[in-house]
Amino acid sequence: MRILFAVSLLLLAGCAAQTAAITAGGSQVELRQMQTREYDTLDRRGTLRSVVATLQDLGFVIDKADFDLATISATKLQDYEIRMTVIVREREGNRLSVRANARFNEQPIEDPQSYQDFFAALDKAMFLTLHKVD
Repeated sequence: MRILFAVSLLLLAGCAAQTAAITAGGSQVELRQMQTREYDTLDRRGTLRSVVATLQDLGFVIDKADFDLATISATKLQDYEIRMTVIVREREGNRLSVRANARFNEQPIEDPQSYQDFFAALDKAMFLTLHKVD
């Protein structure tokens, strides 16, 4: 049990150090670019369903899904708390923009890898949804 606790502390310390480095050297524009991906579709409902499925596949519990406002909030609890809010908006050129905003124990997650992992999973779900694969 002590070993598990020590490893957890080391992992959290590593995450905090990496986040501090990104925050110190990064800008809000860079953070937004990490948090946002655009898709060549206007199927907002299908995109929202893909977001819900992706969050659930990643171990999140959906707290609120408002398809009219195109927002989804979810929480993941595993000895820590991660909250994620995802917003889907229409863009020019028949595109949808998906922006994810994650928080770790009430601190913003600014680690690019976290967002890359989320969007990699969402990309797969979007492909399956757009090609109507069950």
